[in-house]
Amino acid sequence: MQPNKPLVIALMGPTASGKTELGIEIADKINTEIHNVDSRQVYIDMNIGTAKPTLEQQKQVHHFLIDLCLPSKPINIHDFQLIASTSIKKELKKRKIILLVGGSGLYLQALVRGLTPPPVSPQKFLRDQLIKMEKNERHNLLKTCDPNAAKKIHPADSTRTIRALEVFYATGKMFSQQKNFTAPPWSVLELGLNPGNLISRIKHRTEKMYKNGLIEETENLINKYGNDLQLLKTIGYGEATSIINGKINSEEALEITIKRTCQFAKRQKTWFRNKHNSKWLNYENALSEALSCIYEVLG
Repeated sequence: MQPNKPLVIALMGPTASGKTELGIEIADKINTEIHNVDSRQVYIDMNIGTAKPTLEQQKQVHHFLIDLCLPSKPINIHDFQLIASTSIKKELKKRKIILLVGGSGLYLQALVRGLTPPPVSPQKFLRDQLIKMEKNERHNLLKTCDPNAAKKIHPADSTRTIRALEVFYATGKMFSQQKNFTAPPWSVLELGLNPGNLISRIKHRTEKMYKNGLIEETENLINKYGNDLQLLKTIGYGEATSIINGKINSEEALEITIKRTCQFAKRQKTWFRNKHNSKWLNYENALSEALSCIYEVLG
C-alpha cells in the first residue's frame, strides 16, 4: 500500500450480507461517496430483484455506477471497467479516498486488480444460439473450447459461460488466455463482510423482494423489453417469469429463488477467498473495525 497514492476501499462479500447498509455508514463517517460494483444494479428498471439501494439510501450517500444502461443493451466487463475507471479517477481528483461496494467478482477484479478482459462486444446472433442451449450442454461446449475457463466457471453461471464462448468464437483464442492485469493508479484496501446468519438473511431478503413487488417489476421488464431479455433468466427474475407464465406457483418460486441465491453466495465466498486479500470484518462491530482499518492505512 503506497501512501502517496489515493485510496480506494473495496467493501465486498456475498449477496445479502449487508454491504449496502455498512457501505453507507462507512461513507458517511469518512465523508466520501459510493461506487457500485454489482453487475445487475447497473441496469435501469431492475430495482427490487437486484436489491438496488433505495432512493432514500441514495439520498443519504450518492451512488455512482447505478442505472447506467437499459437491460436491452447489456454491458460487458470491459465496458464497465472503462466507465467505472473514468468515474473513479474523476472523483479521486476531488477527494483522496473513495468506496467501492459490491459482490460481482470480475467487476471488482477489474477495478482493484486491474483485470483487463478482451474488448469483445456482445455477439447477438451467437448469444441467441447459446441461450437456447441447456446449461450443461453450454458448459460442455466450453470444456471443449477452453478447458481452463470451464474449470473456473460453474455450469450454473450462464452469463460467464456464454461470455467465455463468445470471446472464443469472436477471436479464435481462449478466454482464459486473454486476461491481463495492469496495476491501477491507486492503493486498495479490501474489506469483507460475511455474517454467520447469511442463510437466514437470504431467506428474509428474498421474501421481502416478492412482497415488495418482484413479480410486478418482472412484468414491467417483459412489457418494456420482451420475453427474450437475457437478464430475465437471472436469480429472482427467472422464477418471477415462471410464475407469470403459469409454470410454478409463488411458494415454489420463493423456494427456488432462495436455493439459487444460497448457491450463488457460496460461489461468491469461494471467489473472494481465492481471488482477494480482504480483511474480514466481525459482523457485530463491522463499522468500528472497518474504520480502524481505514484510519490505520490513512495514518
